[in-house]
Amino acid sequence: MAVLKVIELLANSDKSWEDAAQKALDKASSTVKNIKSIYIKEQSASVENGKIVSYRVNAKVTFEIA
Repeated sequence: MAVLKVIELLANSDKSWEDAAQKALDKASSTVKNIKSIYIKEQSASVENGKIVSYRVNAKVTFEIA
C-alpha cells in the first residue's frame, strides 16, 4: 500500500504560468523524492501599466513516502 503526502507551493515567473509551475516542481524536486503529480490549484498575475508582469501559481505537489 502506498502512502502519499501533498505539499502546497507558491511560485512565480515573469514568463508564463507554465514556467511558474515548472519552477515550483524544480524547487520541490531538490529536496523531495518520488514526486508523482502536480496540481495547479490557482493561477494569478500581477499587472502594471495594463501589462502582465508576473505570473503566479498555487501548486499542490504529491509524492510517495516510505
